[in-house]
Amino acid sequence: MARIRFRLLLALAALLVWLPADAQLRRGARTVVSGGMIARTDSLRTQTDPSDAGSDSADAGLAAEIAALDSLLTAEFRADSVLLNELRTDDIVTLDSLAAARFARSRASETAPPADTIRRTPYRKGWFMSDSMSLSKVCWISTVVPGYGQIYNKQYWKLPVLYGTLGAGLTLFIHENNRYKPLKREYEAITDRSFSRTPELNALQTRMIRSNTRRQLYLGLTIASYAYFIGDAAVNYSTNDVSQVKKATTLACIFPGAGQIYNKSYWKVPFVVGGFASMIYCIDWNNRGYQRYKKAYNLLSAYEAHPEEFPDGPTDEFHGRYSASFILNLRNNFRRNRDLCIIVTGALYILQIVDAHVDAHLKDYDISDDLSINLEPSVDYTYVPSAGGNRPVFGFNMSFKF
Repeated sequence: MARIRFRLLLALAALLVWLPADAQLRRGARTVVSGGMIARTDSLRTQTDPSDAGSDSADAGLAAEIAALDSLLTAEFRADSVLLNELRTDDIVTLDSLAAARFARSRASETAPPADTIRRTPYRKGWFMSDSMSLSKVCWISTVVPGYGQIYNKQYWKLPVLYGTLGAGLTLFIHENNRYKPLKREYEAITDRSFSRTPELNALQTRMIRSNTRRQLYLGLTIASYAYFIGDAAVNYSTNDVSQVKKATTLACIFPGAGQIYNKSYWKVPFVVGGFASMIYCIDWNNRGYQRYKKAYNLLSAYEAHPEEFPDGPTDEFHGRYSASFILNLRNNFRRNRDLCIIVTGALYILQIVDAHVDAHLKDYDISDDLSINLEPSVDYTYVPSAGGNRPVFGFNMSFKF
């Protein structure tokens, strides 16, 4: 019996020496070992009923404890042998390195995930519908695919409005364009032979102008609704952190004046919209003048080349009152003015983009109200060789704060 107790004490001492430092400091309900986790048994402190005490039962309990300790020590020795093989180098393995390796092993066993844990790769959508897409990419795709921005922003209720306005405007434009083209062909067929003003020609021209006006109105409605929903996708974009400057610049690129509205500079909108409307009117007016004098010049040139084919004289609208060179100069002037107006329109478009960009920057620019000028007297001592020493110099210091 004494021999068994001596072996038990020896085993306990060896266990305290070889157990990891972390396991010695933290005695919890479970003790981490290299082979897994075993429940801690406090059988040494277990109180047994005196009536059930006996030498056989005591010997059997001590034998079970010794077997458990032997298995624990065997597992520890095996784990330490693995560590010694890993640490074996040309240098001498110190106890500190072995203790550090034992501590790292115990920490790794605690923090290691369960064996049945499944590593899941985060789901990423494709190029067309990414989880995090830039604002410019959303706008470009919305330009090709109307309604993409609303789908990306999950504002599905706007899709019927978008497709309804686009469909209605495009249908009306196609219908009116089919009515306008025959009138234009008939008008050109008459004016190519003769530009004499007749009641029939005036009535035909009136119907053609009215049909063209409605056609342009329907086309403008379609383009405006199309541009509006692209801008709506940019305004409601919230996937990534986008600065106000980028949104204002993007809106100005989509539609003139939208960047000024986004910056709340409403007083600039009439200038931008009015400027574009004026330039579009000038382009159309000069183009009509160019087409008018181009046709007159062609008719007059045909008459001068083959007068025998025109027994009633020149068939242009001026009936030969002006020479061909004069009409040619008028035609070239209208064409030059039309091209110049197109260039000015492009410059105005770029200018309003720059204005929206700069104005958005200035919205966040800290401009202090403390604008002041400080004027104060100043006294300085300057060495004067002729006076043999330092002499005071009086003056003023002026500072500007802005």
